[in-house]
Amino acid sequence: MPSLNITFTDEELEAVRAAAASEGKSLKQYVHDLPLREQQRLQFVRYALSWGEQQRAEFDDAFPDEAPPGSRNQGVDAA
Repeated sequence: MPSLNITFTDEELEAVRAAAASEGKSLKQYVHDLPLREQQRLQFVRYALSWGEQQRAEFDDAFPDEAPPGSRNQGVDAA
């Protein structure tokens, strides 16, 4: 099975160890899970943005005074 060596400063490694301990995981399991969790987080964010865009017209109709028409698309660009 492939493996990967990752270099940390002493402070970084201590922070990663503390994070792993707070989740009750070994350092190896915690570092293994990080990219998988990030992938799931990004998938969730993409879906949430898509859902928000689908609901935008309904929200704008229900709350016409919440955002001026010129700034309604700025949130999409920032995300």
